[in-house]
Amino acid sequence: MFRVAVFAPSGAPYPMRTIQLRRVVVTGLGAITDLGHNVPDTWSGLKEGRSGIDTIESFEQSEEWTVRFAGEVRDWDPTQLIDAREAKRMDRFCHLGLWAAEEAAKDCGIDFETGDHGRRGVVIGSGIGGILTIEEGYRKLLKTGPRKISPFVVPKLMVNACAGNVSIRHHLKGANSATATACATGGHAIGTAFHLIQRGLADVMFAGGTEAAVSPLCIGSFAAMKALSTRNDDPKGASRPFDRDRDGFVLAEGGAVLILEDLEHARKRGARIYAEVLAFGSSGDASHIAAPDEEGSGAASAMRAALAEAEIAPDAIDYINAHGTSTPLGDAAEVQAVKRLFGDHAKRVVMSSTKSMTGHCLGAAGGIESVATVLALHEGVVPPTINLDEPDDEFDLDFAANTAQERPLRFAINNSFGFGGHNVSLLFARFDD
Repeated sequence: MFRVAVFAPSGAPYPMRTIQLRRVVVTGLGAITDLGHNVPDTWSGLKEGRSGIDTIESFEQSEEWTVRFAGEVRDWDPTQLIDAREAKRMDRFCHLGLWAAEEAAKDCGIDFETGDHGRRGVVIGSGIGGILTIEEGYRKLLKTGPRKISPFVVPKLMVNACAGNVSIRHHLKGANSATATACATGGHAIGTAFHLIQRGLADVMFAGGTEAAVSPLCIGSFAAMKALSTRNDDPKGASRPFDRDRDGFVLAEGGAVLILEDLEHARKRGARIYAEVLAFGSSGDASHIAAPDEEGSGAASAMRAALAEAEIAPDAIDYINAHGTSTPLGDAAEVQAVKRLFGDHAKRVVMSSTKSMTGHCLGAAGGIESVATVLALHEGVVPPTINLDEPDDEFDLDFAANTAQERPLRFAINNSFGFGGHNVSLLFARFDD
């Protein structure tokens, strides 16, 4: 519980009131990735240590492209869910997010047609939004002029399009917003939804991220930054977090949505509970627009904030689902942050990067990796970091190299760090109550 002062427009305070913080649990999961079109297939791929990364099929590339592979969602038809006419009015990132939200809605077992629609909401973000729509719209502008531009370009490209469409589809009339903090987007969305329920402003929230940025402009731009791996001869071995030979991240697409719910609300309807959300920590590096703070101070601050909110000691953490992008600077900074915060306990924490298998889904990463973290707690299985053949110097931690680990887990952190210096740490707990 905590007490808050509320002020009138005149500036005079109203009487103090006490707010009972509510417990928040995860009751539904949805995901679509390069490993599978649903949670079971994605989770099986992660536990098996499979890579979903391959040569790009969505657009043609000549030999002048320095990067010719990515993590694409293949053999998938969004019109199995979305009416074909409506699907044309949405960008691919919105298709992916709606697909994941639908799976999560069915998984949680709530009838969203009935009940208190005003107590249900959505926070689903995207790091880039409708980049495919932007590229297509610009090509058409150059080719045919402004009079031929589609009136649906803006509602397709806007970052909040997925949240809006999920709200419409599932009659969510409560809090409705979208986050856009680069690769921290999904984490911020889940943290925001968690706080809304915790403070009594909602009972049920859809939360996560979605991204469809495997496009010529994005591949070309990230390659120009020297941010991407260039292992064109070995796509499945290209994402290798914490390995000495890592040379950049692998761009991927996907979407993931979690259903967060007030514990008492879930209990009353007899819901299956995957895990509990304990805390949300965030910070800013205030250092560089694209590079992480080399000492990992911002990342450490986000984890420290989550531990403080949950009132959990560092030595209670069993597992960290790392941001672990496979970039030289990013991986080193995260390892430094973990060592800085956890001290001697760092060597007893198992830490893995599922991006080694899915690639980096940017704004969707925090959602996808939260699904993996929740299922790791629920099943007692740590997914591996594949392609970790030789850890970098001073990376003397347990990265679950190449093989999943079965072990009892009580508390786990999921890290998401983004360009702009955005850091998010979500703290989850196995649900025993």
